[in-house]
Amino acid sequence: MKPGYDVIVVGGGAAGMMAAGRAAERGKRVLLLEKNVRLGQKLSITGGGRCNITNAEENPRLFLAHYGKAEKFLYSAFTQFGVLQTLTFFANHSLPIVVQAGQRAFPKTEKATDVVKALEKYLQEGKVEVRTKTSASSLLGKSGRVEGIVAGNQTLTAKSYILATGGQSHPETGSTGDGFKWLAKLDHQVVPPTPTIVPLAVADAWVQALAGVALDDVKITFYVDSKKQLALKGRILCTHFGLSGPLILNAAGKVGDMLHAGTVTAAIDAFPKMDLGSLDKYITKIFDENKNKTFKTVFRFFAPTGSASELQKLLPNTMVDKKVHSVSKEERKVLVNLLKALPITVTGLMGYEWAVVADGGLPMTAVDGKTMQSRLYPNLFVTGDLLDIRRPSGGYSLQLCWTTGYVAGSHA
Repeated sequence: MKPGYDVIVVGGGAAGMMAAGRAAERGKRVLLLEKNVRLGQKLSITGGGRCNITNAEENPRLFLAHYGKAEKFLYSAFTQFGVLQTLTFFANHSLPIVVQAGQRAFPKTEKATDVVKALEKYLQEGKVEVRTKTSASSLLGKSGRVEGIVAGNQTLTAKSYILATGGQSHPETGSTGDGFKWLAKLDHQVVPPTPTIVPLAVADAWVQALAGVALDDVKITFYVDSKKQLALKGRILCTHFGLSGPLILNAAGKVGDMLHAGTVTAAIDAFPKMDLGSLDKYITKIFDENKNKTFKTVFRFFAPTGSASELQKLLPNTMVDKKVHSVSKEERKVLVNLLKALPITVTGLMGYEWAVVADGGLPMTAVDGKTMQSRLYPNLFVTGDLLDIRRPSGGYSLQLCWTTGYVAGSHA
């Protein structure tokens, strides 16, 4: 059967649009299949709708260190299309970039939909044929080659195929793990996916009651069966189900491992720069300045912003209702210990629908890192979240999509 296209790309997200646009830029006849009504559905909601395009670390080795075991595997791909090329690409497609705290790069408009528009423009420039509302159901492979893709009642054919179907995070956007199933049917060994960059579910009512409140500049220490495992400093966001924010999201993979080992608890230190003695002196000073006020009135002076009403419920009622001058030394000690170790009981990781990234996928050993080519099927290329590569939040996941998409589109 004569191939109908040079390249068929399955998946119209970040990696898929980049791959299709790049292949078309090389003069290839390209078909892009997307099962949603529109392209870039997940991309449109990333970063809370702001889209953290990449991290603006210009040193490739420092950047790649964030991918852990995948650092060496990705080096060749990043020499072809790395951070600087990404920033240049979007600037050339009428999307100015701004760099904010932590070197996080965002579109100047802070609208993820504008990122999608820039990529759609790239597809239009290359005359990519785009079919939305088109669900592929399987890949047809024979004798080490992919010979077609079944979509509806059609079998579509090409010289090369690029899979960019995403992993299993945010399944409501279409990332339902289809690519993993297809790869497994083609005899690839696929690492089962698990949500990794994901919020934590906790049992504590005080956390859930503070939904929307951010605890700034705090320290959180995790324990397994009361044994210390991990301590981190930064900003934590309370939610109606538990804890979130970049600090928590990036720790979730390790916390997930802890949950397999035993009961996981945590303690949040609201004053990590002070030891117990220094904090006691600080609180004593505030008490001395407000002797005749009620404790509940003064508590907000040293409780993390927005948290006083809930945190005081963790203290004895007899203490909360007192005048400050009546608070005993022992009660003050209870207060100091609470602020240095706000109690948390972790019950689990939130599911795929909450995950920024789910790990798992095709092992690096099954892919040529220079081309993103399957080692079993030379005319099959694999990109983005389909690769078993762990990475933190903060632009690293999308950069993986831009890089692997571009490289696949360059070699298909």
